[in-house]
Amino acid sequence: MNSVNAIAKMLIITGVLILISGLVLLLLGKLPSLSFRLPGDILIKRKNFVFYFPLGISILLSILLTLILRIFK
Repeated sequence: MNSVNAIAKMLIITGVLILISGLVLLLLGKLPSLSFRLPGDILIKRKNFVFYFPLGISILLSILLTLILRIFK
């Protein structure tokens, strides 16, 4: 039964993290333009096309989430 409890806890934590992420995105959508860019972000502008990939932010979030998950592990 211990493995079932561990999986249940992991699913609850994952659900809470998804809920918090959703709430943060809702709040950020209501704030005035909070566009910040880090070095390494990719921005391509053409006549009728704009492509933005936040590579720097993705790497930063990956490092932060890795640290947080290692602390709680």
